[in-house]
Amino acid sequence: MENINLGGTPKTPSVNFNCENGVIELKGRSIPENSVEFYKPLNNWIEKYGENPQKTTVFEVKLEYFNTSSSKCLLDIFKILESINGTATEVKVKWYFEKDDGDMQEAGEDYQALIPLPFIMIEVEEI
Repeated sequence: MENINLGGTPKTPSVNFNCENGVIELKGRSIPENSVEFYKPLNNWIEKYGENPQKTTVFEVKLEYFNTSSSKCLLDIFKILESINGTATEVKVKWYFEKDDGDMQEAGEDYQALIPLPFIMIEVEEI
């Protein structure tokens, strides 16, 4: 299985999905023209990774902003991770948000309330 490493653009996040260390990272802005098209190969990768995951999987979300359609795609990722949690891997979510960005903090808390995965909320100076 190959890792995914995509550089970010003004509309899409950087993507670093590493099957060797079990770290899955999104960073930057997520406002693609077609969110479903952008996230579909990422979802497929996670599903395939879930067939033979590392003992611990960490999903690091370091988004400074995402639009409504991206929020649905993120929820889909969380659901896939939830489905593999506890079977062959322990999934943890690290949700990063900038200091004084209550909206991003609240978004992480909303996902935390919806998805039964352990969330670690991490306040940072800058993403």
